Amino acid sequence: MKMLIPVLLALVGLAGGVAAGHFLKPPADNAHGAMAAPAASAPDPMIRTDGDVPAHSIPAAADHDPEEAAKYEYITLDKQFIVPLVTESRVQAMIVLSLSLEATPEAVDVVRQREPKLRDVFLQVLFRHAQSGGFNGVFTGGQVMSDLRAGLRDAARGVIGDALNDVLVTDIVRQDM
Repeated sequence: MKMLIPVLLALVGLAGGVAAGHFLKPPADNAHGAMAAPAASAPDPMIRTDGDVPAHSIPAAADHDPEEAAKYEYITLDKQFIVPLVTESRVQAMIVLSLSLEATPEAVDVVRQREPKLRDVFLQVLFRHAQSGGFNGVFTGGQVMSDLRAGLRDAARGVIGDALNDVLVTDIVRQDM
């Protein structure tokens, strides 16, 4: 009888912990269990919480001119970009990005020759974006990412010229410290 009470208390505590963990776990926004982003003041109609992309956001094949698509090549920058988020002289998080460039075929050699300069101007834009709070909160929101891509595109055109069509953010990850 003396052993029954501690065993019952342990079982009740274990059951309570399991129940609390189940009911208090954060909601997932996709099948992989990724954390859902905090709700913004106005939801973005292009972002769905069920993981699907709205049909109206996917351009139809008829919208693309095959000749226009053939004008450009995609140039992947081999090394990732790492941007520290510093607050009060302490690194709070690290952002890791992979970028690709959409440019004319003639620009491929120019991009490879000027890659150190491109990386420098990209890092300047990324650091400025980080210092202005662009990587805080919902940093993958539509307008925030559009502003980031526009800044990267303008900086790259300053190095490469009009042969560059666009800068593509192919991967982005934030690791809090």
